[in-house]
Amino acid sequence: MPEKDYALGLRANLRPFAEQLLQVLFVGLTIGLQRTVIPALAESEFGVAQGSVTALMAFVVSFGVVKGAMNFVSGRLSERVGRRPVLIWGWLVALPIPFMILLAPSWGWIVAANVLLGVNQGFAWSMTVTAKMDIVTARERGLATGFNEFAGYSGVALAGLATAALASSFAPRMTLFVFGLTVILLALIAARLAFTETLPFARAEAARLSATPTATGSYAQGPANPTTAQIFALVTWRNRSFMALSQAGSVEKFVDALMWALVPAFLISKGASLIQIGWITGLYGLVWGASQLWTGPLSDRIGRKIPIVTGFFLCAAGVFAFPLLATVTAWAIAAVITGVGMALLYPTLIAAMGDLAHPAWRGSALGTYRFWRDLGYAIGALAIGLIADATGTLAAGFWFTGGAMVLSGLWVLTALKETHPRKTQ
Repeated sequence: MPEKDYALGLRANLRPFAEQLLQVLFVGLTIGLQRTVIPALAESEFGVAQGSVTALMAFVVSFGVVKGAMNFVSGRLSERVGRRPVLIWGWLVALPIPFMILLAPSWGWIVAANVLLGVNQGFAWSMTVTAKMDIVTARERGLATGFNEFAGYSGVALAGLATAALASSFAPRMTLFVFGLTVILLALIAARLAFTETLPFARAEAARLSATPTATGSYAQGPANPTTAQIFALVTWRNRSFMALSQAGSVEKFVDALMWALVPAFLISKGASLIQIGWITGLYGLVWGASQLWTGPLSDRIGRKIPIVTGFFLCAAGVFAFPLLATVTAWAIAAVITGVGMALLYPTLIAAMGDLAHPAWRGSALGTYRFWRDLGYAIGALAIGLIADATGTLAAGFWFTGGAMVLSGLWVLTALKETHPRKTQ
């Protein structure tokens, strides 16, 4: 194709943008089927030892470790074979997951299923993010990531609500099996038939920048053709702004690990029903998802740093409030506050990475960031579980997570330089 076919911008690329949104919705639905029913029924249905928070969090740890690693692998791989093949591989890996949930004789099977879920998410969700960065302009990155994460986390929330309601009326395992297999098959068919390859867009943009050396925007300085090790070092510690974003991505996942596994267990201990738990955790996901429709574009107007820091402090407030409250309504309000905080920081962190990463190595840079970000699931879940078990109280997990968010927000406040191209010119 001639270069003119690789013009950037949402208006010029509405079809591939819509295809990407559909895919990330399926990705969200796939992870969401595990968000309410499985942790709430871990003891009664899957044999987790009563009161062992560390054992409960093991399935989040396995997911985080594998997803983090696969984010890095998929980012690098997608620059060689393209975004679409990696997406399809992600859905093929997901096919056994519903069967493992249906047949699981023990919690170990759920942990193993989440290893496959981590591969699926690391390949599939990563490609929807990278593909959007390939086709939009620099001033549309916040909007694009806002829509992407809205679709994904709306899927997470809707799946949590739907499976909680269905599992209250039907056999929980069969509910998760039918729901999960249907979503995965539809996603695989859509990936095969309706997903535009976007790697040529990134290559064309890189070629244009090479031909116009002054058009560097806010891209971080790095080697022209960096090795895997060079990209990893640049994003992890060599560049101060990349480092601030990477640690922030990691720590914010502590909140999601908390909401995924500890909050359902905490609410069960307080006498909440499965449907009430589904609504509370669903509100968190729905507010997080829907609010990104305005928080992403907001960062395109006012810059990235203010929304990120504000989001960290709002999340900390919501998490700190949870163990101090005692009613479903109050917990729902805390979940909403946490969801708004996540909406402010989450797409903006990705947009900031897109601001800094040169299109020639954007996929690898985003993969490295997402490696550290999703490794936060494992780090946070393990720390929350160990602290809760050591202290004998679930509340300790909330105190730890809220404190980590405050410290991470302060790091961003002091170390991150504004990355939005309009603000750095």
